[in-house]
Amino acid sequence: MRFPTLEVLAAAPLESVLELWAGLGYYARARHLHRCAQVIAAGDGTLSADPEGNARLPGIGRSTAAAISVFAFGRRAAILDGNVKRVLARCFAVDAAATAAQDERQMWTLAEALLPASGIESYSQGMMDLGATVCSRHKPQCERCPLREICLACRDGRQAELPRRRVKRAPAQRLSSLLLLSDGRRILLERRPPTGIWGGLLSLPEGSGDSAAVFAERHGCRLLSSRELTPIEHSFTHFRLTMQVLHCQVEVIGLQANQAPLEWLPVDEVVAAALPAPIKKLLLALPRVR
Repeated sequence: MRFPTLEVLAAAPLESVLELWAGLGYYARARHLHRCAQVIAAGDGTLSADPEGNARLPGIGRSTAAAISVFAFGRRAAILDGNVKRVLARCFAVDAAATAAQDERQMWTLAEALLPASGIESYSQGMMDLGATVCSRHKPQCERCPLREICLACRDGRQAELPRRRVKRAPAQRLSSLLLLSDGRRILLERRPPTGIWGGLLSLPEGSGDSAAVFAERHGCRLLSSRELTPIEHSFTHFRLTMQVLHCQVEVIGLQANQAPLEWLPVDEVVAAALPAPIKKLLLALPRVR
């Protein structure tokens, strides 16, 4: 096991955590996990039974904080994940409010009002399991549901429309120009900033407006040849990114390319490297990245 204890995780370089997370997406979670371990290790080394205290940790939201308190400490707190929201919205026919924030407030109010005086662990797990296995988003199995006698959506045939879904905007479109510099054995990569898209991961450097030849020269290389690759499409939560990649065969003639945040990665190490999934897929598809 790479990180057997919280203290080992806290002491590990972020790059090591990102290497294991590579390909899973939602890289902010890996960064939050690492930072959360550091904050806890810097304290008394334990999580709190107080959900409000846990909610102040990096990457820990209200529902996750409540889950820690419920299952680790038996503390009475409301968990409101997507499955629980669906059960409550259908059972009590909760219609959409004027805003998403109002929706959230009324669901929390309902979830907290329903908490049992005892047996919080079984109740919380049961609600999550009910939403995941019986009161599913599509084709709910109402005949198996223990709440069917009191469920307003089941009574009125409204299972398909509840919970109400807000109309999502079409994702914004973004364009990025990337440079793939290779000397046949290695690829020139850039460490992304710690926050933002693919934060902390290695990726292809972005074009700065200079020509490929000028970029190569500025980083200690001589451009030998170049060709455009098929654009890569990748969807994020709020936008869709089109990446135009220029594949450049270069000869290294200086040391500038070794300066941070740039580094050469041997082709054989691409599989294990902390790379965004679409970038890794692109590199692995190229024959010896030449």
